[in-house]
Amino acid sequence: MAKKLESTFVNMFVVLLVIGLVAALALGFTYSKTRPEIEAAAQKKQEKNITAVLDGITYDNKPLAEKYTVEGFERLELYPAKQGGALVGTAVKTVSPAGYSGDVWLMAGFKPDGVINAVSVVEHKETPGLGTKMDTKWKDQYTGKNPGVNNLKVRKDGGEIDAITAATISSRAFTDAVQKAYEAVKKGGEK
Repeated sequence: MAKKLESTFVNMFVVLLVIGLVAALALGFTYSKTRPEIEAAAQKKQEKNITAVLDGITYDNKPLAEKYTVEGFERLELYPAKQGGALVGTAVKTVSPAGYSGDVWLMAGFKPDGVINAVSVVEHKETPGLGTKMDTKWKDQYTGKNPGVNNLKVRKDGGEIDAITAATISSRAFTDAVQKAYEAVKKGGEK
């Protein structure tokens, strides 16, 4: 019969250290094995978001492979769509920290003249049932508008955008993210 270890600080420390090391090794091994699949899934999701906001625009390059950032807009990622080397649109992963519950991440597609082609919601933590309505047909009111010409603020702030009922903060964050994307595209020029 095995002798029971005495409950001393040293014995408890050694046992916890061994358990911690085994758990860390197991987590590290699992992460190293699943990392390529996680990265591939993230890339596929990003490609899907880019394709969604560039819908109807014909391009022959791989925008994801040509990703760039613009000084002053480091959290934003721009994906140029080109046909025969000429810029035909730009998808922008954009963010506003002004959401009701934190960051609101969007993908906005722009034509070369600054007109919004489409906008899709990438990620948010807004209130279920209110702020989550951003991902419905509500976002379609941005399509065809040019932030350089149109006043893309909610009506309460003197703009042209109908806010989501009872979710003005989320609506303002959405509009802020689209405006930032437009400004990054204009500052970034043709890459």
